[in-house]
Amino acid sequence: MIRTGGVNRPVEISGAGRLKVRITTADVGKRVSVRRWTEDDAPGGRFTDTVGVLTSWDDGVLLITRKTGETVRIGESSLVAGKVVPSAPARRRGPAASYEELARVASRGWRPVESERLGEWELRAASGFTRRANSVLPLGDPGLPLDDALTAVRRWYGDRGLPAYLQTATGAEGTQEALCAELARRGWTREVSAELWTGNLAPVADRAEGAGVTLSRTADEAWLARYQRKGVSGVALEVLGAGPSVWFATVPGAGAGEPPAAIGRCVVDGRWAGFAAVEVDPALRRRGLAREVMAALARRALAEGASAAWLQVETDNAVARALYTGLGFAAHHAYHHYRAPGGA
Repeated sequence: MIRTGGVNRPVEISGAGRLKVRITTADVGKRVSVRRWTEDDAPGGRFTDTVGVLTSWDDGVLLITRKTGETVRIGESSLVAGKVVPSAPARRRGPAASYEELARVASRGWRPVESERLGEWELRAASGFTRRANSVLPLGDPGLPLDDALTAVRRWYGDRGLPAYLQTATGAEGTQEALCAELARRGWTREVSAELWTGNLAPVADRAEGAGVTLSRTADEAWLARYQRKGVSGVALEVLGAGPSVWFATVPGAGAGEPPAAIGRCVVDGRWAGFAAVEVDPALRRRGLAREVMAALARRALAEGASAAWLQVETDNAVARALYTGLGFAAHHAYHHYRAPGGA
């Protein structure tokens, strides 16, 4: 047993000897793995492991931001072991890509109606149609102290009658755990989290024939009838149709005038093909229609020179996650939307 803060707790012994705390305040900003002794959750206490970016270490308290965006507070007196670990685990499959490359590709694939630069940040607005098109993409330096930049952000969105959101990312090399922690300190609330997944494009095309799928450069009335976002405005149509090379896929419904059985959207941008709005009539699910849609879009993207694919998926959408896993996709990083205090 060892005694820390007046409390006895056990010490684990590894194969190389007693575990040690090998991190200091100088490691703030690095990805770390720590083990601590907690006494709140189990009789007698237990060891708990945390992996993430060490975003601060002040007044005896460590803040570690996990890849999910969650921030964990740890008292240094509870530490049993700690070490710096590689900034991101090696990907075992799929195309290699940095967070910044994917963030820029994803942004080009879902363009706002209006945008403005604040240093290296991009402020985006589209009359409230989706958070992605109505949030700041903070890549790099805003050119102002953070508090001044956030004030400018709130003013810009307030002038447009919109809530101020920042889109951030965690869980990969070059992501923004430190910014997430700073936003949380200032009362910004993390409202929505999802993941960006990547995969090789050719296997998507090979998993189905793409039978019965028609492709178009525009989203017609039939396509929009299946799109889950109802009441699509002219602004929404502008967002949906914007991008380097946009394609819409449709599987016709069973009868004349019926909404499509399935739809999808793909944006081809250099080596990347981005999939979105893959939706199937609930009565026709589990018949392979989503695979047919994605295969048809993937073949079109391959013909235009793309070789890699990306898409975004909600963390609680088990059906979609199973589909995309079966097509060879895997999570690259998590992304989050932080809303300004007071909703403005």
